Amino acid sequence: MMRNSSRFRDGQDRDGTVCMTNCPTLIVAVGLPARGKTYISKKLTRYLNWIGVPTKEFNVGQYRRECVKIYKSFEFFRPDNEEGLKIRKQCALAALNDVRQYLSVEGGHVAVFDATNTTRERRVTIMRFAEQNGYKQVKLGSPDYTDRNTEEAIQDFMKRIKCYENSYQPLDENLDRELSYIKIMDVGQRYLVNRVLDHIQSRIVYYLMNIHITPRSIYLCRHGESDFNVRGHIGGDSGLSPRGKEFAQCLGRFIQDQNIKDLKVWTSQMKRTIQTAEALGVPYEQWKTLNEIDAGVCEEMVYEEIQEHYPLEFALRDQDKYRYRYPKGESYEDLVQRLEPVIMELERQENVLVICHQAVMRCLLAYFLDKSAEELPYLKCPLHTVLKLTPVAYGCKVESIYLNVEAVNTHRDKPENVDISRLPEEALLTVPPHY
Repeated sequence: MMRNSSRFRDGQDRDGTVCMTNCPTLIVAVGLPARGKTYISKKLTRYLNWIGVPTKEFNVGQYRRECVKIYKSFEFFRPDNEEGLKIRKQCALAALNDVRQYLSVEGGHVAVFDATNTTRERRVTIMRFAEQNGYKQVKLGSPDYTDRNTEEAIQDFMKRIKCYENSYQPLDENLDRELSYIKIMDVGQRYLVNRVLDHIQSRIVYYLMNIHITPRSIYLCRHGESDFNVRGHIGGDSGLSPRGKEFAQCLGRFIQDQNIKDLKVWTSQMKRTIQTAEALGVPYEQWKTLNEIDAGVCEEMVYEEIQEHYPLEFALRDQDKYRYRYPKGESYEDLVQRLEPVIMELERQENVLVICHQAVMRCLLAYFLDKSAEELPYLKCPLHTVLKLTPVAYGCKVESIYLNVEAVNTHRDKPENVDISRLPEEALLTVPPHY
C-alpha cells in the first residue's frame, strides 16, 4: 500500500539527491506474520537508497520489543488481550510519529512502515495519518525467540499467527480500489497491482516483481591483473599480465571445485574480463553495462599525470568521489544508474559469477551490503580475490576468498587534505605504488 504527498518535487534537493516522485511516499506493509514483509521491506529500502532515493524502514515489531523488553508468549497477540492491544497501538503510533519526523523534517523521500496492519481499522488510522500530514528463515530468526528452544518457538509462533488470522482483513479489490497497492501472492507466483500513480511507484512495483527467495550465491570478482594495473594506468582496455593469466586459471579451478548448480558467468566487454572468463572453459555472457567507469579525459593516465595536468579535477574528485564526474566521463553516481539493470537481473537469477572491474564491483557490493554513497567509492575490492555473497533472512553473508596469486594494489584511500590549493605530494600521498 503506497501513499504520496500532493507536493510535487522535481530536480535535485540541496543534498544532491534526485527527486523522482511526488514525494514523500509512505509504503505500508500488510499481511500475516512470516509472509516475508520484513524481508521485502529491508530489500526495498536498500534498493531505493542505492538508486539515490533516501528511504528508511520503520519496523513496528522493533518498537514493541523496546517497549516490552521480555517476550513471553503468543498470549500477548490475542485479540481479546486489551493490554497487548493497547501497547501494540502505542508502538504503531510511536513509529508513525517517527515517520512524520523523517519525511517532514529530516528530508526523507520514502518511509516503509513494516507491521502486520491486518485490520481495516489499523489501515484507516494510517491513512488518516497520511492525509493529515500531506502524504497522499525468516521469522524464527526474530529477536522475540532469542535463546528459545526451536520446537517451542515454532509452536508459539504458529499460535501467534492464529491470533492474527482471527482478525485479518485482507485488502479488498472493491473496498480498497482507490488505494495504490501491490499484492504479492504465493511467494511471488502471482501479483495484483492497483493504481500505480507515479514514477517511483512503478519502479517499486518492477523491483518487487523481480526479487525471489530461492537460496543462491552470487560470486563477484575483478578480472585478473592487467598490464595497465601493473603500470598504474587507470581505465583503458589492456590485456592480462602474466600474473593475471595465472589468476584466471586459478579462478577456473576454484569455480570447478565449488560444483555450483547452473552457474551463469557474466563479464564486461573489455579484454581483461573476457580473457579471465575464457580460462574458465564455460559459456559466459558479455554485458556492456558492466564496463569499467569511464574516466573521460583521464583514461589511461597514471595518478601523477592527472595531478600534473588536471590538479583541480583531482582535488574535486577527492572532495566528493561519489558525485564527481570525470570531464567527458562518468561519476560513481552515473555508474549506479547504469548498473541498475544488472542488479535487477541479479535479483531474478540464481547462481551467478560476475567478472568485472573495481568501480563496478564497488557499486554492486554497495547494493548487497547496504553501503552509503559516501562509503561506496572506498570499498576495498582487491585483485585476485573472490567475494561470495549469500542472501540470508535480513541481509547478506560475505565470504572473501583470496586465490593465492600476487597482484598490485590498486586501492586508493581518501587523502586527508582535499583542498584545491594542496601540494602535489599531499594529493598523491595515498596513491598505491606501481612498477
